[in-house]
Amino acid sequence: MTIQPLLTVEQLTKTYGEIQACDRISFSLYPGQILGIIGESGSGKTTLLNAIAHRLPIDSGQVTYHNSIKPTHLAQLPEPDRRRLMRTEWGFVQQNPRDGLRMNVTAGANIGERLMDIGQRHYGNIRTAASKWLAQVEIPPERIDAFPHTFSGGMQQRLQLARVLVTQPKLVLMDEPTGGLDVSVQARLLDLLRSLVRTLNLSVILVTHDIGVVRLLAHRLMVMQGGQVVEQGLTDQVLDDPQHPYTQQLVSATLLP
Repeated sequence: MTIQPLLTVEQLTKTYGEIQACDRISFSLYPGQILGIIGESGSGKTTLLNAIAHRLPIDSGQVTYHNSIKPTHLAQLPEPDRRRLMRTEWGFVQQNPRDGLRMNVTAGANIGERLMDIGQRHYGNIRTAASKWLAQVEIPPERIDAFPHTFSGGMQQRLQLARVLVTQPKLVLMDEPTGGLDVSVQARLLDLLRSLVRTLNLSVILVTHDIGVVRLLAHRLMVMQGGQVVEQGLTDQVLDDPQHPYTQQLVSATLLP
């Protein structure tokens, strides 16, 4: 039996004037798969992530989401339908959790708001779900009425995860989810991410500059330089036997004392 991809990206191109931020990028993502995208700042990886979600207009190419009903071409979705998709079957985790949270409402309201977006209205059920998800991301449920600004950076990132995952999306796009966190906080968040991805059978596109993060989490890896994919394959194969000089340079840099 042939397994159908969950997401297909074909010849995606995005330019800024003369700068080719994404140059004819193509790949498929399968259910339960984690695709890591690495590269230095300016390589185009975050632009690619935003273009896939159509948070940025693309110049050419196609992004197709193969849901259970019929293939959906994101460029053809009306804006209200695209926003609904991002609130239900897709999720987006920002590098700065303050960009992915509403800082002027409580932790419980941040989680519950996404449930209300999909039609839930029973206050007791929403609050119960919010408490459950706080516990899932290792935040004490008694902090349900606390505001995000009273949380540490690591707790804010975990709260953003709870807000995104409460609707049980099929696909989550993550932009440097461990960026800006202390090493010990990063390690705790990575352990949590790995557990949640496995438990929920999520498909994930993970953008990072940290090779250690993709080695721990990603099944497959794409290496970007100057808006192009210069190497891709199984994560361990790419990192243990890099073929492109740029990939070799990235791997060598992580081995320096």
